[in-house]
Amino acid sequence: MQPRPVVNVEEFIGKTVGRRVPPSGAGLQKTLNQVMAGQKRGICPRGVYRFKTHEEADAWMTRMMNRKRAS
Repeated sequence: MQPRPVVNVEEFIGKTVGRRVPPSGAGLQKTLNQVMAGQKRGICPRGVYRFKTHEEADAWMTRMMNRKRAS
C-alpha cells in the first residue's frame, strides 16, 4: 500500500471559502530588513571559525550570545 501525499499540488481547487488572501513574502521581508538595520551587529562576529568538535562550537556560540555588548 503506497502512502498518499497529504496535499496534491496538481489538483485544481474548485471552491474557496472566505476572503482571506494568503500573505506575500514582501511584508515579512520588509520587517526583517528593518530589524536587521536597527541592529549594529548580529549574534556573533563575522568570519570563518573552525572548531574541533560540535561541543566546542556550541560553547563558543553560547559565549558570543551572552556577552555584554558595548553601546
